[in-house]
Amino acid sequence: MDEQGVRANSQTYLWLLDFCLNSGSFAECKKLHGKIVKAGFDRERVLCDKLIDFYLAEGDLDSVVQVFDDMPTRNMITWNKVLYGLVANKMSNRVLSLFSQMVQENVNPSEVTFASVLRACGGSNTAFCYIEQIHARMICHGFLTSPIACNPLIDLYAKNGFLDSARKVFDKLSVKDSASWVAMISGFSQNGYGEEAIRLFYEMHISGIFPTPYVFSSVLSACTKVELFDTGEQLHALVFKYGFFWETYVCNALVTLYSRLGNFVCAEQVFSNIHKKDEVSYNSLISGLAQQGYSDRALKLFKKMQLDHLKPDCVTIASLMSACASIGALCKGEQLHSYVIKTGMCFDIIVEGSLLDLYVKCSDIKTAHKFFLTTQTENVVLWNVMLVAYGQLDNLSESFQTFRQMQIEGLIPNQFTYPSILRTCTTFGALDLGEQIHSQVIKAGFQFNVYVCSVLIDMYAKHGKLDIAQGILRRLTVEDVVSWTAMIAGYTQNDLFSEALKLFEEMLIRGIQSDNIGFSSAISACAGIQALNQGRQIHAQSYVCGFSQDISIGNALVNLYARCGKIQEAYLAFEKNDAKDSISWNGLISGFAQSGYCEEAMKIFVQMKRANVEASVFTFGSAVSAAANMATIKQGKQFHSLIIKTGFDSEIEVSNALITLYAKCGCIDDAKREFFEMSEKNVVSWNAMISGYSQHGCGKEAVNLFEEMKQVGALPNHVTFVGALSACSHVGLVNEGLAYFESMSKEHDLVPKPEHYACVVDLLSRAGRLSQAKKFVEEMPFVPDAMVWRTLLSACTVHKNTAIGEFAALNLLELEPEDSATYVLLSNMYAVAGNWDCRDQTRQMMKDRGVKKEPGRSWIEIRNSVHAFFVGDKLHPLADKIYEFLADLNKRAAEIGYMQDRYSLLNDVEQEQKDPTVYIHSEKLAIAFGLLSLSDPIPIHVMKNLRVCIDCHTWIKYVSKISNRTIVVRDAYRFHHFEGGVCSCGDYW
Repeated sequence: MDEQGVRANSQTYLWLLDFCLNSGSFAECKKLHGKIVKAGFDRERVLCDKLIDFYLAEGDLDSVVQVFDDMPTRNMITWNKVLYGLVANKMSNRVLSLFSQMVQENVNPSEVTFASVLRACGGSNTAFCYIEQIHARMICHGFLTSPIACNPLIDLYAKNGFLDSARKVFDKLSVKDSASWVAMISGFSQNGYGEEAIRLFYEMHISGIFPTPYVFSSVLSACTKVELFDTGEQLHALVFKYGFFWETYVCNALVTLYSRLGNFVCAEQVFSNIHKKDEVSYNSLISGLAQQGYSDRALKLFKKMQLDHLKPDCVTIASLMSACASIGALCKGEQLHSYVIKTGMCFDIIVEGSLLDLYVKCSDIKTAHKFFLTTQTENVVLWNVMLVAYGQLDNLSESFQTFRQMQIEGLIPNQFTYPSILRTCTTFGALDLGEQIHSQVIKAGFQFNVYVCSVLIDMYAKHGKLDIAQGILRRLTVEDVVSWTAMIAGYTQNDLFSEALKLFEEMLIRGIQSDNIGFSSAISACAGIQALNQGRQIHAQSYVCGFSQDISIGNALVNLYARCGKIQEAYLAFEKNDAKDSISWNGLISGFAQSGYCEEAMKIFVQMKRANVEASVFTFGSAVSAAANMATIKQGKQFHSLIIKTGFDSEIEVSNALITLYAKCGCIDDAKREFFEMSEKNVVSWNAMISGYSQHGCGKEAVNLFEEMKQVGALPNHVTFVGALSACSHVGLVNEGLAYFESMSKEHDLVPKPEHYACVVDLLSRAGRLSQAKKFVEEMPFVPDAMVWRTLLSACTVHKNTAIGEFAALNLLELEPEDSATYVLLSNMYAVAGNWDCRDQTRQMMKDRGVKKEPGRSWIEIRNSVHAFFVGDKLHPLADKIYEFLADLNKRAAEIGYMQDRYSLLNDVEQEQKDPTVYIHSEKLAIAFGLLSLSDPIPIHVMKNLRVCIDCHTWIKYVSKISNRTIVVRDAYRFHHFEGGVCSCGDYW
């Protein structure tokens, strides 16, 4: 046509452009564009539309815009075509600019226009108010029911967290297509509303909409996030049904689901069936294996990933680092570090954090610190990891220095920073520093953050600041199980067991499901108050909640049943612990010791040693306490030798237990030696020695030690004053004792407890100041307990004061009508006063009420065998020899002045009729047997369950003189050391 001079018209150029576009002759199209311009057809709308198609196909967006701008008229198709092309090429800003131009030119947009513009908004940092303006225009143009326009709007609202707005748009759609459902379901899933996503999928399924692979990917991810694994497995069946089991991203979601479930058989099966594995496929399985502790398998899979020529990304490396850290594979971690440096990923925030975590968990703190200095210091996560590292090393100064340096460099701590430093403060007991950080928490606005508050509650609770901890808990707006558990544990650790159980019950009422720590703390609280039935109920609850194999709960149950004296149940709970640790054994030993089954406790200790389980400080403390409670000095000394061999003799807790052991076994000199050889003492040490002196009648020594304790700056507590007041009582230091009692509240800010008032009553009563003692009882700030009245009644018997004695007995019988000791004391009081009728009435009342007097019994250990005697006992194999030797002792004692006092409690008729063997009390038999059986240098140690009577006390003094032997008697109240005819109590007991 050109050669013949025929001029082409616009139709000719249209045909030629169609041909070039269809054949892909883009160079020819450009030539045609030039000819069109020369021919003057460049303003023809049809040709311009075709040229726009050409430049869009070629990707020349500048030319597209130029042709578009030069068009004299444009229809809606042209506007939409250009907008769509710009969106496809991710030129979002140009899309929004073009849409603004469209609005200015008063061009009415179509639903396709809005769809393009909204997709452009999703790919840019568009202010959300602009999206809301577009939404308003859609409403004005009547497109609120159009799925084409609304689907991208739903997607935008959902991805930005405006789920309510997204749901409103979704609900108003006239027709919901698969894209509408996918947008809404993925929005719920991505925003953490997994259950709503699954529920919406069910609605979609019921409505008959054919699902897409992407919707399966979204809903499977939702199942993983909310741990609805059963639902996920059902969806897997639907994936097969619809034929999507080849889709890579669906399979990736399934791999993640099964990995989180811990079902790696299915996870690896799905993974192996993926035809086109991508980086996400490998990352899903590698991270799953690492999280579940299969670190070696995760590292092997990484090698396979490299063989498949897939390049690991930051997520892969972070998962592998985590795997190495969990198994302490520092060498492999260092190799990965080299790979990170080679590939240029070393400055990625995730990778930096995982590398630092690796070195910290592998205890290579030097390398960790060195690496930390090379990282981007504005990354707060890295600072947090270093805080955790120094916390694990118990290095408070470095932790605090890091915390300060972080703030100096302008980094703002987050909700993970404060807990890291607060935990270190808790470990070191640095409450003052913790309180300062608490003030920073409030200034930073984290005072209601659940994670921060749980650590604050734990800190204050462990330091006994339970009111503050409770206040933090009550201000929380979120029902957080960790915070409640920390509070319950705090009450339990501070021996406020009833409060712990009340809070545990309230937690359950509020619908907060307890975790394993909550259950174990509640069970420990039950053990503390021996609430066996409640403990069994909590045991059942923990079993129902799936914690039947939890070691912390198992150990708490062992302690509960042992403390409650349920030997078989304690053993059963112990045997059910598959992973027995030292805490399991300690729970059994300490529980039996505290519940009075001391022999059983020592047997368990022997079994523990045979099982080659290493004993701890706590183990030895419990074992020594058991020996002390049984007063088995030989067993106690064996424990002491083991303690020295294992190097625990320098531990304060063990030394304290040894002091108590020797004191309870009558070896006060050994107790003194252990106390004064301690390089460091705590308040328990001073209390043990003061109480030991008091029990052994060494009142002045106890008072002197109490004064020394105050001089060295040790703060006395309630137990200290019980020991000091008892010591004053036993040696008649009335004024000193009263001064100590007054000083409790005035000088030491201690509120006296019932036991302190009982000591003062005993102090006054023993000194014969019974009227003053009675007045003191009547003026007590609380109702006197049985201990107070019994103390007063006992003194009335000694001092023959029947008026006050009857007053004390009346109150005591109201409190404990079944206690035989009350009747015996009252009867004896009448007897020593010569009031035989009242004595007989008391005995008859005791008989009528079915109350039986506890028989006197004494024990003595001879060559690892314990021999027990009752009054007038003739059942011993050597009874004849014992009575023969006893007669000789009585004769020799009488020769130097002993006169038997056997008539003070009997009237004249009874004295004539009474069997003489009745006057041979059990301690006389035990001492006689001891003198017969033990060679001269060995002291005689006898224990008795009742108070030593006046006659026996006098007799033992004479026997110690004529036999030239040391005789130690421990009765129900104290120790008596008899030597050379003198008793350590000074006849004041």
